[in-house]
Amino acid sequence: MSEDDLPDGVRRMLAAANDRGLSVELRVRPAARSLPEAAAILGIEPSDIAKTLVVRLPDGEHLFVVVGGDATFSWPKLRGLLGVNKLSMPDADGALAATGYERGTITPIGSEPGWPVYVDERLRGRRVAMGAGGHGYSAFVEVDDLITAFGAEVADLVK
Repeated sequence: MSEDDLPDGVRRMLAAANDRGLSVELRVRPAARSLPEAAAILGIEPSDIAKTLVVRLPDGEHLFVVVGGDATFSWPKLRGLLGVNKLSMPDADGALAATGYERGTITPIGSEPGWPVYVDERLRGRRVAMGAGGHGYSAFVEVDDLITAFGAEVADLVK
């Protein structure tokens, strides 16, 4: 498949990864109905899929939280880390407006604008599949390289 045949979001993600010196392995995949099914399609364990959450701050700005797909994100831990009392997640339209990506495809790589990135400490040293900017694609990345490329903060972010 030629890069010209890829969806705009996937091309934007790949270009942004290249600009940051981040190696990404792009894989085409069919839709999945569950995390275990997605992992089976990709030939990996569910814990090797990372989800990217878009979080809205009280001032209307956003940030990304990257956690293991089989982990439960902890709102109290992130609020404590940020020193705020209230955080929320935008609806699907709000997430698209905040990132340029549709839900199910969201990645910090190539997001417009580029919000701060927070990564759960359990992902350090791992290679994960994550959103690639378009439905039907997964991006495999080394989490440590993602952390470096984005100057991400690493913290305990799950229950």
